[in-house]
Amino acid sequence: MSPNADKNPNTKNTKNPNSPQGVRFDKTLGLQDLQDLLGLLARLGAGVRGRLARIGSATGLFFRLLGTLPACLKRFGLVRDQLFFLGNLSLSIIAVSGLFVGFVLGLQGYYTLQRYGSSSALGLLVALSLVRELGPVITALLFAGRAGTALTAEIGLMKAGEQLSAMEMMAVDPVQRILAPRFWGGVIAMPLLSAVFSAVGVLGGAAVGVGLIGVDSGSFWSQMQSGVDAWQDVGNGLLKSLVFGVTVTFTALLQGYEAQPTPEGVSRATTNTVVAASLAVLGLDFILTTVMFSI
Repeated sequence: MSPNADKNPNTKNTKNPNSPQGVRFDKTLGLQDLQDLLGLLARLGAGVRGRLARIGSATGLFFRLLGTLPACLKRFGLVRDQLFFLGNLSLSIIAVSGLFVGFVLGLQGYYTLQRYGSSSALGLLVALSLVRELGPVITALLFAGRAGTALTAEIGLMKAGEQLSAMEMMAVDPVQRILAPRFWGGVIAMPLLSAVFSAVGVLGGAAVGVGLIGVDSGSFWSQMQSGVDAWQDVGNGLLKSLVFGVTVTFTALLQGYEAQPTPEGVSRATTNTVVAASLAVLGLDFILTTVMFSI
């Protein structure tokens, strides 16, 4: 081969992949991919650890609130004040909503039962729909929107104003003095509000079915009386409302207690209360219905 062959411009200048430079280049790429993978795993692990820490903190706060029951019974005046704030001030929206739900159930139930010649069972349909499902669920959703947001905003503003920190500096437990009365007030208020919702809804259904449509009054009330079981229907509905009361009230207090001490943090916590409490109520309703009616 002539010595000018290496100077030919048409000759391809290829690198040997087995050369030391190629090996270093492949090692550089491998180290970069490994660093990206480790960074991804680190971020994933930090997210999982943070989530588990929040679950553990929420669980500890829940059991602390349950343990405050004897102290709250001794100082029931604090619970009574919160019962007025959470229950009595929510009574108007609960009663009006139950009345209109009863109106709609009376109309829709009558037109549905009329197809099968069973319009006399309208009272039973209205009562079972309200006592079993609509009463506890809709009351819990309304309670989350009205009382739950108020609780979250109140606790969040107290935290932003450093009132909770000041109580800790004075050796006063804010969980026992501030959170516990509100928790037990919400737990007690929820079944009572659910009972009011169902009762007003039944009256609304009777007003539409008997007064407006013309269903026989005797058959309306007799079918209801004979078909509604005190424990299987009313008891399960009250148990649902009790569970929903614990869920909604605890969610509201937790969001306020862990909110960022800024206006944006308090507003975000208030929004999270409505979303989390509503989803929890709907999910628990399915679970409780499955358990109750499978026994």
